Amino acid sequence: MATLRCEGPDGRLAVERDGSWAWGTVGSLQVALDTGDFGTGGAAEVAEEKCLSPLPRAYQFLDGSAYVNHVELVRQARGAQMPESFWHDPLMYQGGSDGFLAPTDPIIGDPDWGIDFEGEIAVITGPVRMGASRDEAAAAIRLVMLCNDVSLRNLIPGELAKGFGFVQSKPACAFSPFAVNPDTLTGWDGGRLHGVLCVDLNGQPFGRADAGRDMTFDFPTLIAHAAKTRNLTAGTIVGSGTVSNKLDGGPGKPVAEGGAGYSCIAEQRMIETIATGAPKTPFLRPGDRVRIWMEDEAGRNIFGTIDQTVEAL
Repeated sequence: MATLRCEGPDGRLAVERDGSWAWGTVGSLQVALDTGDFGTGGAAEVAEEKCLSPLPRAYQFLDGSAYVNHVELVRQARGAQMPESFWHDPLMYQGGSDGFLAPTDPIIGDPDWGIDFEGEIAVITGPVRMGASRDEAAAAIRLVMLCNDVSLRNLIPGELAKGFGFVQSKPACAFSPFAVNPDTLTGWDGGRLHGVLCVDLNGQPFGRADAGRDMTFDFPTLIAHAAKTRNLTAGTIVGSGTVSNKLDGGPGKPVAEGGAGYSCIAEQRMIETIATGAPKTPFLRPGDRVRIWMEDEAGRNIFGTIDQTVEAL
């Protein structure tokens, strides 16, 4: 599935089957999810640079922290202890969903805010009833895509100190150009997507973590957690949180040192602090370019590429 720019905030749905793109008959991906009508009519020309995020806006975006290794490292970085419960009770926040960035839109912000990328996997659900079981949650997964969940690291501590969650520190995020039916993904095991999430910063490999490894909570678990006290409407997006791998039971290593690297700058800064007493990798500055993608076993780009450059506010 892809959503192309056109008049109106929801874009126009295009559907690919067997290598050929065609326009969706119902107009938008949200309508297709609501009605179950993924029919097509008329050939479409699809180019990544013309794509919006598959859902340019959504009724709900819930982002988990399924890779507890990431949570542990980032909390260390800001001097916060991690409760033991985080290993068996998923951490999740409700992000802004009224407008997502397109996969090639710039990230606009003040460098003093500590702009960071976060490479994630995300799923789009059909309707999920309140109190749904894990099996019901698994059956509700309709599409899989990638996410750059932008974080403003220098704003997070003060905002969380208020005890009321993220708002200013979590601006609009972006999703990959294409959302894919999980049944067609060889790396999908029903709950996790196995495969290397590639992250480049300014043309250099930054992260090569395997999204299927070290994922403490799979997507059905995250969805069932979210639906404990509410219904989830069709088109709900659930994110995995930053993909993060351990190395021999401990923190990972940068790609340049033979490790899997990191899917956000904050993790690398924490490892640098552990090793040398202080971070050395800066957060994003104007002109920096971030690329996020995933390839299959044959080297084909599965979801297209999130390709964003930072611009000053």
